[in-house]
Amino acid sequence: MKVEVEHVLNGRDSSILRGDVIDGKRYTSRTFAKKEWQGLWTKIWHVAGRVNELEEPGDYIVHNFMKESVIVAMQEDRELKAFYNACGHRGLRLAEQSSSAVGGFHCPYHGWLWGLDGVLKSAQDPEDFTAGNPCGKLTLQSLRCDTWGGFIWYTMDTDGPDLLDYLSPIPQLYKNYPLESLVRVFWMRVDLPTNWKFATDNFSESYHTRTAHPQVPPWIDQDYWTSRHEVWPSGHGRTVQPMRPSLSDRLPDGEVHPFDQIMEYWGLDPHAYDNFETKVMQGWLDLKNKKKCTWRERGYDHYANLNDEQLTDSLHTVVFPNITISFLPDNIVFFRTEPHPDDPEKCFFDLWCMAYPVAGLETVESIMAGPQPMEEAMFQYRDFDDGAGVPEIEGSIVYQDMMLARALQQGMNSQGYTDSNLAGQESRVRFFHELLNDYIDVHQVSGCTE
Repeated sequence: MKVEVEHVLNGRDSSILRGDVIDGKRYTSRTFAKKEWQGLWTKIWHVAGRVNELEEPGDYIVHNFMKESVIVAMQEDRELKAFYNACGHRGLRLAEQSSSAVGGFHCPYHGWLWGLDGVLKSAQDPEDFTAGNPCGKLTLQSLRCDTWGGFIWYTMDTDGPDLLDYLSPIPQLYKNYPLESLVRVFWMRVDLPTNWKFATDNFSESYHTRTAHPQVPPWIDQDYWTSRHEVWPSGHGRTVQPMRPSLSDRLPDGEVHPFDQIMEYWGLDPHAYDNFETKVMQGWLDLKNKKKCTWRERGYDHYANLNDEQLTDSLHTVVFPNITISFLPDNIVFFRTEPHPDDPEKCFFDLWCMAYPVAGLETVESIMAGPQPMEEAMFQYRDFDDGAGVPEIEGSIVYQDMMLARALQQGMNSQGYTDSNLAGQESRVRFFHELLNDYIDVHQVSGCTE
């Protein structure tokens, strides 16, 4: 069912919650993880990759999810089709990594050749099959596939909602952003020693920011009363925060202020205001106006359709159940966790830092990985190794989150943890778990045992 923007719920209002328990077993139990596979992962839409990864017919993406694997291939007519990555003869995995198929998908076991369209093209000894020559008759098992925002999506559910209905109201909320033009300037997958739900919990609230990310309040307002905490019945939600300093936080005298640097970049004098409060509040409004007046001459073409909020604010958005996208004026940061195929206490964390092309800019700030060349990045796969495995993102916001993962997972195994005690601004955390319970038909979680 399509969810409209106006169906929004107050993400700080605990009355929208049932009060389902968030206990440790949902982060540690193999039984619970099996229920997630059956009731959640086979029903939702997954991101396979970016559309611009497929440039020519024959190009394909392989997306491995737990013990399943999916191929998305560009057809001769440039349409996309998705197939399970298993030969229709004896089940052997056809492709190990994204690449380009010359003539189709060749099975290295018995030599069967499947066309880009999934139809069997040739087989050894075709006359030896009692049902007749299988060529031209057998096909790879297909999945529904679609695109939105420059992302390629697929679902294993043959009867579920279409992509845009599943994502609603996200496409409507972000229709002003030219997401297809984004360049992925940093691309890393990291092994983390924690359950996949750690990230959705974490990105569903900003209550932890002042403690875990002290560099953020001078850049993005962290006073919860100045933010909008929104959630929709579909499970998607967001925190909308002004990209200006929190009035509750002050940097020491003499320290360079990130807001001053932003103002100066756009031709505003941060010293022209009578006091800090005026600079923050009026300067933020002046910045909106300056961007509206000068974006074209400065080559910021992606501003063409953005509204006042989108020009200067952070729209930190959770796409149920496991994707978070930070919509910033000049960047999109894509975060995703996916469960480990065997161990519910581990996951894979994907970090994609993307930026909009701006005339004359050859290097861009990636937000999470520092300055990066304005070009498509190569894929990197790392083990977090308590931070030692990812020096490129050390000290960043996402690195600080990852540093908490092991201790948080350890806490989920403690008899001393039985449920979360949440502030109002953390209500979306429980809302997420309650919707997850609806998907997998589990409500008395404490009764879920191995």
